Amino acid sequence: MKALLPIFCRPLGYFVIALALFLPFIMMMMGKVTDANLLFYKECAKLLMMMGALMIIFALVKNESNETEQIRNRATRNAMFMTVLFVFGGMLYRVAKGDLISVDSSSFLIFLILNVLCLEFGIKKSTVDRLFKRNSR
Repeated sequence: MKALLPIFCRPLGYFVIALALFLPFIMMMMGKVTDANLLFYKECAKLLMMMGALMIIFALVKNESNETEQIRNRATRNAMFMTVLFVFGGMLYRVAKGDLISVDSSSFLIFLILNVLCLEFGIKKSTVDRLFKRNSR
């Protein structure tokens, strides 16, 4: 999977995610969040987190190479597997609990966040591997 966005989108993506995490609390302290618009703010925060995660996933990495593309592909594969396990575990929990009302509606966001975590781990692991291979010669 090739990168589609410039390098500065990685830190910008993290900023957008942080903004999405803290903005609802700030808006609540300012008295802007009410019972009538709570769902709107919740969905806007989820959408911002999705946009931030996509920016991180599709942004170029410093010293981009074919190895980075492979890391992105592996991160996506691992994130899909872990998301299926997470969603399935949540389904089993709700069945065991007998909960008929609540439904998981954030599976895509969970997938994106897991994808970012796998991507970051893969990139850092690759950097460390390169560093030790270079020093061992």
